[in-house]
Amino acid sequence: MGLSDMVARAAARHAHVLVVETPGWWRTRAMVEREVLARGWSLAFAPADADVLVVCGKPGPQLAEAVELVWHQMPGPRVRVGVTEDDDVAPCLDGAHSRLLDTDHHMDDARQRPAASELLAEHSGMDHGGMDHGGMDHGGMDHGGMDHGGMDHGGMDHGGMDHGGMDHGGMDHGGMDHGGMDHGGGHGGMDHWGGHEGMDHGDGHEGMDHGGGHEGMDHGRHGDMDMSPSGIPLAQGGDDRDGLEMDVLDVRLGPVLPHWPAGLVLRCSLQGDVVTEARAELLDGEQPREAAAAPLARRLDNIASLLALAGWDDAAAEARSLRDVVLAPGDDPTVGRVARLRRRVRRSWTLRWSLRGVRPLSEDDVRQLGLPAHAGGDAYDRLIGMLDRAAAGDETASTGDAAGHTHDVDRTLSADLLAHLVTGLDLATARLVVASLDLDGLRAGHAEHEMSHG
Repeated sequence: MGLSDMVARAAARHAHVLVVETPGWWRTRAMVEREVLARGWSLAFAPADADVLVVCGKPGPQLAEAVELVWHQMPGPRVRVGVTEDDDVAPCLDGAHSRLLDTDHHMDDARQRPAASELLAEHSGMDHGGMDHGGMDHGGMDHGGMDHGGMDHGGMDHGGMDHGGMDHGGMDHGGMDHGGMDHGGGHGGMDHWGGHEGMDHGDGHEGMDHGGGHEGMDHGRHGDMDMSPSGIPLAQGGDDRDGLEMDVLDVRLGPVLPHWPAGLVLRCSLQGDVVTEARAELLDGEQPREAAAAPLARRLDNIASLLALAGWDDAAAEARSLRDVVLAPGDDPTVGRVARLRRRVRRSWTLRWSLRGVRPLSEDDVRQLGLPAHAGGDAYDRLIGMLDRAAAGDETASTGDAAGHTHDVDRTLSADLLAHLVTGLDLATARLVVASLDLDGLRAGHAEHEMSHG
């Protein structure tokens, strides 16, 4: 046995699994998590941490595209499997284990996987592959006829900026302060993310806006081409709640995110780490066959998610264990164990301090938003309410309806509500709020493409 085989076997014994849940397939996802932990493997929280990607259910085109992006983000060696039947969970993970040991498979995968530049071109419509931005040569660039008169360079640091070979013929420098500007040879201190060899700038800078100084000059764009470095969007400017300008960064939460509603995408605009605007979208998925819902198990699953996001892993593991007991046929009742978990949670002052005051909802708020009655109070109140209902053996669905199927729209909540509830919160708090709502599922809202403003 060679060194590669030894490393592969060691890695396979401690595999990290990233689980993707298709809307309506939460039970299958729970079964996969139980089997993964029973094998001594770990649940991954990000693609970079994963060896195995397990897709639960049958994703539609939108979710399938998101899953494909996650797959490309995973480092090798990597394995991908799909599970659509609860009885297939163990065999599928057995197959994943075998493929983790197949070094020939991983070598083929490494040769065939697309380069990052190809993926960026495919998903952005722009080919970054052959574009080199390092060492941009402006030597032959003609600035003749370009009027800088009255242009204020005060406070602009040109140190290290080399204009050697640059033709300033006909250029009006009236009123322009060259103090500290180095005209020595090249653009040494000017960072253009790489190099511009072979890049055609045309005959001049006709499209470059120099009005009002260099503060508004965008070196990240040439014409209409987006120059996001490595495909990562740069922050734009926007007014904050105090009327001051701050950077605004667009961030997407979901759909592949642990402890997050299946298929949900929240497109957030951030100033700092605060969500100033949000738009909710629910990605598609083929619904599973009719199967009896297990609202108590689903509630325990939601409790586990909230405790995990709050940072209490031991209590989250206990809630997850109780969920698995409920899902397993013929096991002993769990009411006593749930009551012990409830007492343990109530005794934690740290948890109370962490969740108290997080997105409080009054009775009027609950009624106006169309939320179930148990959604009132703050995140801590909602957690205790979940535990109280679970300890009482409440088998009604989380939305307050009778037990049913998670994909029944009468027993789900509109994704639009979540966009409204997370606006004005930081990202970590937003995730706590979503987890505290004790959701059975989501449905697309009528205003799914509208933005919720704080």
